[in-house]
Amino acid sequence: MQHQCSHALHPTLHPLGCAAASPPEVSTPYPEHLRTLVEEYLQGLDFAATDPLEREEMAGTEGLVKAMRHSLLAGGKRIRPVLALATCEALGEPAERLLPAAAALELVHTYSLIHDDLPAMDDDDLRRGRPTCHKLFGEDTAILAGDALFAEAVRLVAERQDGGPAAQVGILLELSRATGVGGMVGGQFLDLQDAGAASGTALRRVHALKTGRLMACAVHCALVLARPGPAVDAALRTFARELGLLFQIVDDILDVEGSEERLGKAVGGDAKRGKVTYVSAYGLAGARRLAAETHERTLRALGALPGPADDLVGIADLTFARQH
Repeated sequence: MQHQCSHALHPTLHPLGCAAASPPEVSTPYPEHLRTLVEEYLQGLDFAATDPLEREEMAGTEGLVKAMRHSLLAGGKRIRPVLALATCEALGEPAERLLPAAAALELVHTYSLIHDDLPAMDDDDLRRGRPTCHKLFGEDTAILAGDALFAEAVRLVAERQDGGPAAQVGILLELSRATGVGGMVGGQFLDLQDAGAASGTALRRVHALKTGRLMACAVHCALVLARPGPAVDAALRTFARELGLLFQIVDDILDVEGSEERLGKAVGGDAKRGKVTYVSAYGLAGARRLAAETHERTLRALGALPGPADDLVGIADLTFARQH
């Protein structure tokens, strides 16, 4: 595919131009205090039933839980749950109010990684510097671990999320939209079908589903709980959409220029599988330019918020800076 200007990728938004752009300085720190909050919460999950009899009946499932925890507690920046908590705080709510939903997002994300790594999908042996779930526990257990993580995410919201039934149902609706046919799973299917090869617009559509929907869901969960006015709601939805695009562009760049040691996973897999990416479609320089343009639009969307949004800026900055 020929290198082309980003107007083809995002025709409805005014880009910075088609000349190569130098990445701007990014200095806003990532909200590590929120990452720590998420990490401690995830560490405390044991997935056991609350009813003593049901807990007794679960005897023998320890191997499954071990596989789930192997992938769930592998570390990382926890961008999706941190994004949910940072949005919650930007809307004037304590981050702790949204912790169950934030953790549920990470459970869903982990399930998707376990399944993506399977031989039938991307066939990866390494994830976050550790053997992938199927390499360590077998394909059968890995599939079940992913299934269980999704189910436990639903239970987490239903049992623990603050805000009453309306908030719980609203958040579960957002999660189901983000993961179903019109979300992450549908996007993965389109990706396996090479649907993004048709055009820049088709490529963005694939990744809007595969990557963008769950990223946006993190913001949407906070919107369900805090219920801001229409202007703030619209600004944050725009921010979420652009952040999801930025994350995917940078991920494609890292698959070409990143190192296995730094990323904790194999690199170059997209090229080996012949997958269409932002780098293969636009060239490395073009992908970097698209990342710079998208990063600027992401920050611009936050300008509409009435209060400080430093943590959200920090997440956008870290996402952009990962390419270096």
